[in-house]
Amino acid sequence: MELNKIYKTGRIGIGLTLIFLVSCNAQKTISLKKKQFSDMVYPLLDTENSRWFYFSSASRPFGMVNLNPDTEINSDWGGGYKYTTDTVKGFSHVHEWQMSGVSIMPVTLAAKDKQTIFKDFYSGFSHKNETITPGYHSVKLDRYQITAELTSTLRVGFHKYTFPVKAQKAILFNLNTILGPCENTNGKLEKNNDYELSGSLVLGTNFRRPKPLTVFFKIKTNKPVTFIERDNVTGNYLVNLNKTTEQLLMKVGISYTSIESANNNIETELAHWDFNKTVADSRKEWSSLLGRIKIEGGTETDQRRFYTDLWHALQGRKMISDANGTYPDNTGDKFRVGHLPLDADGKPKFNHYNSDAFWGAQWTINNLWGLVYPEIMEEFVYSLMQYYKDGGIIPRGPAGGNDTYVMTGASATPFIVSAIQKGIVKKDLEEIYIALKKNHMPGGIMEKAGYEHNTNIGGGLKYYLEKGYVPYPLPEGHFGSHEDGASQTLEYAYQDWTLAQLAKKLDHEEDYNYFMKRSKNYQNVFDSSTGWMRPKNVEGKWRENYDPYQYENGFIESNGAQSTWFVPHDIEGLAVLIGGKEKAVAKLNAQFETAKNQNYISGTSHDAELHPEFSRIPVNFGNQPSMQTSNIFTLLGRPDLTQYWTRNVVKETFSGLSPATGYNGDEDQGLMGSLNVLLKVGLFQMNGGTDKDAVYQIGSPLFNKISIDLNPKYYSGKTFVIKAAGNSTENVYIKDLKFNHKKVQNFSLSHQDITNGGELILEMSNKPNP
Repeated sequence: MELNKIYKTGRIGIGLTLIFLVSCNAQKTISLKKKQFSDMVYPLLDTENSRWFYFSSASRPFGMVNLNPDTEINSDWGGGYKYTTDTVKGFSHVHEWQMSGVSIMPVTLAAKDKQTIFKDFYSGFSHKNETITPGYHSVKLDRYQITAELTSTLRVGFHKYTFPVKAQKAILFNLNTILGPCENTNGKLEKNNDYELSGSLVLGTNFRRPKPLTVFFKIKTNKPVTFIERDNVTGNYLVNLNKTTEQLLMKVGISYTSIESANNNIETELAHWDFNKTVADSRKEWSSLLGRIKIEGGTETDQRRFYTDLWHALQGRKMISDANGTYPDNTGDKFRVGHLPLDADGKPKFNHYNSDAFWGAQWTINNLWGLVYPEIMEEFVYSLMQYYKDGGIIPRGPAGGNDTYVMTGASATPFIVSAIQKGIVKKDLEEIYIALKKNHMPGGIMEKAGYEHNTNIGGGLKYYLEKGYVPYPLPEGHFGSHEDGASQTLEYAYQDWTLAQLAKKLDHEEDYNYFMKRSKNYQNVFDSSTGWMRPKNVEGKWRENYDPYQYENGFIESNGAQSTWFVPHDIEGLAVLIGGKEKAVAKLNAQFETAKNQNYISGTSHDAELHPEFSRIPVNFGNQPSMQTSNIFTLLGRPDLTQYWTRNVVKETFSGLSPATGYNGDEDQGLMGSLNVLLKVGLFQMNGGTDKDAVYQIGSPLFNKISIDLNPKYYSGKTFVIKAAGNSTENVYIKDLKFNHKKVQNFSLSHQDITNGGELILEMSNKPNP
């Protein structure tokens, strides 16, 4: 479908010569030649509940550089760009999982400012003088009357500063500071010539990332630099410019390996000085990825929210490798510079990445990337395997070249198995299997609790193997975060099942039987007398005075009512424990009826989950442990309830465009954005696409028509189209469905069916069809 049809169905006039870009409370217009998909994005979504790595503006998909204004610093949660703060405290280049750095601020100087500018350089601003779109950010600094414009390539930040005519101009490099989740120390800057600077700083450690990392950077300007001043108190630098300089262009290339690689990143990615071309290239790149899914129907707000969700699904998890393939390896006792394998043309075969946890990825990026962006999924598998080759373990959340051990279990296993089952990863399967199996055995990552760097106890794996469950509390004591034995048991059982599917594919029959037996361990924490999952202590006794609605009472970032349904690999087996499918349906439906009163969330932000009232909700779509629950009904034989509740969750929880709300919880680098896309498209994979056929369950799409372009490198089909005849806010039920003119059984299609291409025709109704 042509883009102008999207704008037409979204009630945006086709004849407009101006397009809408996001600003404060209204939309601001700038002249652009042609509408593109990226213009549908609302970047300010949920920015009142921001997180250091959450907001993104002047960046490329998965880029090393994430350049945008910081209004809050010295904070991870609530840090970075926060909509309700009206002060710019610098423009920094690294907004990533446990990493932050290279902050720059253009200033003008009066004589009195020379003594104080190093400590007092913040500037107020107004959202009215701000323009944001994917790949571009412009803001006017009120204190200095400077207009700052930002864009980037993958590894190079590109700045454009327009100064007041008569002022003395300078650039402050705030290299020794605390930005987001870590301190910046040992900042250095030197002038190489009148047009080039170079420097470095050290990202300090924290309990999640206990090894330091150096960021190197190269600066190139189109106007001469006069001289540099260093402040002895702060250790920061002031780069002075000629008073006659009215506009400055500045390139900032970064690298985690060397200044030479930072310079090479500039030479490789940004050899020219055409700022507008870089903005246009970024806009085109974003639009190319966003445009793989084309939608018709719904309101303008529905459509804009959809592409904002999709944008979030593609902006987390940043690369750490250079254009030449060098990357930081912090997995060993000593830091080393690694080198990615090169292709015949001397280019890296893949990029290397930082990443927050894959915890919950089975219901989010597994499904979305595997269908729409298989090349991204393949690259991430190779990156995870590079960590294994360097450090001997597949990580679950690497930062700075080493695992942070964020969350629990072997959360990367379902992700990698899904990529294999979908035919995305075809090479070195035995090596991959050996690496995955290592994580599930003694000595592997399942032994470690969250952020447990120096011991292998908090995961409770030895008890899981001996007793069939992880006890709560752990008798040895506290060794890391999330030592919540019932949740750990549930996670391990599911992850064991996914590994068993790969073992079967590779004809490891003994391993298949072994891990399938382990996958039944979820049964050991189900208490039939109460009908809930329930923690046990090391002696096998149920937790006394157990309250299934008490938050984190043996369950990770959830309560027992929510996590009772965390058996994605065996919903039918869970139903048997509950007393049959009818009882299971009634139980889950009652939980949704109760959760509806709180819009299916524990408050509108992640920290609100700790609220004594909000935390007692029986279903929470603001965090990973129960975000799959509305799709469970399909597997229990009640797809009508999946259709009803999913559409209601979308309507009440994941609709609208506002800085005040959006994901109502924890958007872990694209996971919540991906979930939203899947719920609105009406495709879901309960087991994360890890079964042999990688089956999708079909739900109720929000739009009348959805066209997904299939990557020809991976899939034989050209497009997969969903048409929902008679779709509306009332007609949420599927009366009939056919795929390529054939009846669809059990509301499911295999990955191969979908990727061979064709049309799924849904006939919608306002009456349930159980």
